[in-house]
Amino acid sequence: MTGGKTKKNFIKKSRFLYRLSTCHLRILPDFLIVGAQKCGTTSLYRNLVKHPSIVPAFVKEVHYFNNSRNYFQKGLGWYKAHFPTLLYKYYRKHIGKNDFLTGEASPFYMFHPHAPRRISELLPEVKLIVILRNPVDRAYSHYYHEVERGRERETVSFEDAIRMEEERLCGEFDKLMADEKYTSWHYNHNSYLLRGIYVDQLKRVYSYFDKSQILILKSEDFFKDSQSTIDKVLQFLCLPEWQLKDFTKDNVGSYQKMDPATRSRLLDYFKPHNQRLYDYLGINFGWEK
Repeated sequence: MTGGKTKKNFIKKSRFLYRLSTCHLRILPDFLIVGAQKCGTTSLYRNLVKHPSIVPAFVKEVHYFNNSRNYFQKGLGWYKAHFPTLLYKYYRKHIGKNDFLTGEASPFYMFHPHAPRRISELLPEVKLIVILRNPVDRAYSHYYHEVERGRERETVSFEDAIRMEEERLCGEFDKLMADEKYTSWHYNHNSYLLRGIYVDQLKRVYSYFDKSQILILKSEDFFKDSQSTIDKVLQFLCLPEWQLKDFTKDNVGSYQKMDPATRSRLLDYFKPHNQRLYDYLGINFGWEK
């Protein structure tokens, strides 16, 4: 078992080294799904890249523009190693007679304070896709996601986690703003409520990109009518219509129902933030329950 895993890791590393050595022949993404976490970004991406004109990145979540493992410091060549070659794009477009787009989906990009600016500096014409979910449901899903991966102790209940959040995050945003190389465990993993205050994150995104470059989607609509959402994305990306088959639903957690009292309290907590979001975007997402 260990030998097989070692061989698999060796092959994976060798392939990446090859792509890195040919990074100067590779392209940059046409679109990014930038957030939000636990709102359906993986399902959206997995289904979107089934389109015959969309070629996925070699890794769905590259995390280049945020500080995960200091990837941004690895440089442009490292990032380009995650995408197809110019030759492959030429073949697909001119021999295969297909449109050609590629992109990645890193849901931390919208939340990280430096990521929107970094993206705008490297990819000023890129198209950004944002999918948002009721922040109460998002927070609950986020909590169980962290527990499942061992980044939140099982002895810490959801109620305890959101109660501890303010103390855990105290001063972390200021440190991130003061030092672009700084990474914050709690900001990355224990920001259950803060990640759901979408309006402040979107204001940063809109400060660097024209609104024509940004598509806002509602998670609940996507899972209710996936084809309609895919149609919106394809229109946004200027790609031909396409019928989605065999819908893939990824990262679906299974956990007990939230305590009604906790849910009511969080609905009250997010109500003013949601209203600011509705006013800012001119969209009412209907997250009142």
